[in-house]
Amino acid sequence: MRSGPTCLLRGHYVPWHAGWVGPTVLLCIYGFCSMMRPIEPFVTVFLTGTYKNLTTEQVKPDKVITLTLDCKKCYSSAAVLFFCIWAATGRCGFYQVTSYVQVLWVHIQPNNFTAYNGGVDAISTLSGAAASVAVGHVSLEWSVWGELVLGGFTVLIAGALFLMDLTDNIWISYTFFFLFKTIYMPLTTICTFQIAKKLNRRRYALVFGLNSFVGTVLQSVLTAIVINTKSVQLPITSQFLIYASYFAAISLLFTVRGVYKVLHLKRPAAGSQAERTNSMPGGSHL
Repeated sequence: MRSGPTCLLRGHYVPWHAGWVGPTVLLCIYGFCSMMRPIEPFVTVFLTGTYKNLTTEQVKPDKVITLTLDCKKCYSSAAVLFFCIWAATGRCGFYQVTSYVQVLWVHIQPNNFTAYNGGVDAISTLSGAAASVAVGHVSLEWSVWGELVLGGFTVLIAGALFLMDLTDNIWISYTFFFLFKTIYMPLTTICTFQIAKKLNRRRYALVFGLNSFVGTVLQSVLTAIVINTKSVQLPITSQFLIYASYFAAISLLFTVRGVYKVLHLKRPAAGSQAERTNSMPGGSHL
């Protein structure tokens, strides 16, 4: 008879601690015990006692209410809201393009062609990283011009994707993918910087986590509509036409918003300058 606990491994019974089962169970137990917080009940009693005299609601506020209030406070700023919109929608489009660009290249590359897909992707990533570093040294009032810059450069992204859809030349497609990735990475850096600049550090995880979640949901919806719809059966070129239209819509939104913001901010400055001129002696005479 076998003594002690055993497990079946490749047709033979071995001690449970000799295979993968034992270490896995021990790691799970360790992880569970390491997350235990036995001091929390004592802290609660201490804070609600006579020394601090706090209420239970103050010590343990409703997490749903707290989360809702934090979200409302974070997204109440129009500047933060629009940068978050670009971060989420841009993330959706970027991962959709990078996930299916290999399929496009297989479709258009000629026979007996030495593919450079991986090299192009790597060079594009390095170029985007360099552009992200360079944009940090650009002295521009991003709070004023940032949304207009996002709208203008998103037009270039949409144009690059549109030309990738039209061309049958693999090298032209490589070039425009390089342009697409080089432009996208500094734009998402601008969004991240502007969001972080206007938030309390305690809310970084909340806002960036929600942006990532919204981007993933949008990507799932876009995938379900464009790719997984059996009745549509869109070819890969039509899919990239949809991605180009998607970025064009984002560009239109941010261009309109950026122009409105610049004009709105410049108009009070011009009005105050005119008031100062009129208030000067003889300022109203020609």
